[in-house]
Amino acid sequence: MTAPSAPTVPSPRSGAGLPGSPDLLRSVFRQHAAGVAVITAQDGGRPAGFTATSLNSVSADPPLLSFTIGTGASSWPAVRDSEYLGVHILGEHQKDLAGLFARSGADRFGSGTAWTQGPHGVPVLDGVLAWLACRVVARVPAGAHRVIIAEAVAGDPAGEGRPLLYHQGRFNALRD
Repeated sequence: MTAPSAPTVPSPRSGAGLPGSPDLLRSVFRQHAAGVAVITAQDGGRPAGFTATSLNSVSADPPLLSFTIGTGASSWPAVRDSEYLGVHILGEHQKDLAGLFARSGADRFGSGTAWTQGPHGVPVLDGVLAWLACRVVARVPAGAHRVIIAEAVAGDPAGEGRPLLYHQGRFNALRD
């Protein structure tokens, strides 16, 4: 005869879990720390841009990266119509810049944003950890978003500082 055992809570690894949903995906990805980037483009001769935490390295040879953008985003027309884009890796000293480019309706390229025109006409932000000018090679539909795949054609990795992270819905600095 065996002794009765105490009830146990299912292990999260046992396969038990919540059904897939937008809320579940958001909740899980709040636990995922991501680097913060700003994507820039020209929109009819005017600079446009947005904050992205979906930036990924895809391939070293050829040098490809990807990010996503919602088709309802104010910067979508510029990204949709541009052959070249700027990709900027933000430092922990740039929380305000990340917030500005994430805010709907903000004057992202107003007097407080230092930038210059870079290779292929892409707006290049000052003071970033690193930047790339990229040629768009694909725009892949993914629900109400597009996955943009782009090839790095120029850039500069020589900025100073530590990377800015996005975690639990906030911009954060690394902790030692």
